Amino acid sequence: GSEENFYWTNRALEKGDAATALFEHDGWHNTGGDRTWLTPELDIFFPDYPRARQHWEPPQLDASEYQVIDENDGVRMTQSMTLHFARCGRDIELELSKWLGPAANPLRYERDMAEVLRSVAYAGYTQRTTLSLHGPSADETIEVGIWNLIQLPHGGDLLISTYSKVKPRILFGEIPADALICEDHLVRFRMCLAGEQKIAVRAAAVTGRVGYLWSSGHQSSLVVRNFFADPSGQYVDVPRDEPADLGYAVHAVNVNSDLGDFCELEYHAPAIGQDANHVHGEDLSRVWAFRGPREQIAVLTHRLLGVRG
Repeated sequence: GSEENFYWTNRALEKGDAATALFEHDGWHNTGGDRTWLTPELDIFFPDYPRARQHWEPPQLDASEYQVIDENDGVRMTQSMTLHFARCGRDIELELSKWLGPAANPLRYERDMAEVLRSVAYAGYTQRTTLSLHGPSADETIEVGIWNLIQLPHGGDLLISTYSKVKPRILFGEIPADALICEDHLVRFRMCLAGEQKIAVRAAAVTGRVGYLWSSGHQSSLVVRNFFADPSGQYVDVPRDEPADLGYAVHAVNVNSDLGDFCELEYHAPAIGQDANHVHGEDLSRVWAFRGPREQIAVLTHRLLGVRG
C-alpha cells in the first residue's frame, strides 16, 4: 500500500522526458531495482581482458527484450542471447529465464512475533532463475553462472550472515576498519563511504541469508535475500587480478560517485558448463522486505539475521 520503494531506482524514472533520455543514450541504462547478470565478470563485462580498462554491460543481457507470460500465479520472463567470452574468445549461446511470484512472510507462524508484525509493513517475492547453454557451446567446456543483485538506498548497513568469523576479500576501493566489521557470525559493511568499494565472501562461509538495514527518522527498513549457498558448487566469479581465486558466492558494492549513490546486495549461483552433462542450472531465492518503527525492525533483524539492528 506504499509508493515508497524498498529499492534504489534511478531518479530519471521519475519524469517521462528524463526516462526517455535514459533509455535512448548509448551507455548503461542503470534503472536500479532487481536485475540478473551472468558470471564470470572477467569474460562477459571486460571484452578486452586481460586488459581491464573497458568495463561494459552487454546490451543483449541487460537491455534486451524478454518474452513475458503468466505462469503458475506469477510471471515468467525468458530471453535467448549470444555473449562473447573474452578469455576463450568464443561466442556462447544462452537462454535465461526468470519467474517471479509472491513470497509469504517468513515469520507468520511465530507467535511471539505477532505484535511486531502488526506494526510493520511487509512485501516479498520469490524468484526462480534458470540458465541453459545452447548450440555448439553445449558440447564444450565453458563455465557460466547466474548473478542476481538488488540495488538499495545508500547509507545503511549490509549484513552477511556467516557460520564463523571470516574476513572478506576487498575487490576494489579502500575500506577503513570501522566500515567493515567482522564478527563471529556476521560481516557488517557500513555503506556510508564516498567513491566505490566492493567485497566478496566465499560460499563455504555464508549461510545463504544477507540483509540490508537502513533508517530514516524513526522509521527503518530491512530487506533480506534468502538463497542456497552450495560450497560444493563451482563459483566462477573471480577477482580481476587473480583469476584462479574461485569460490565467492556473495558480493557487496558501495557506490557514492558519478554512477549514483546506492549499494548492491549480490549473490551468485554455481556455474553450469563444466562438461556436456551440466548445461542447465536453476536457482531459487526469496526477498523479504519490512518497514516500520526502528525498534520493531531491530527485533526482525535479530530474528532473521541473528544480529541486533
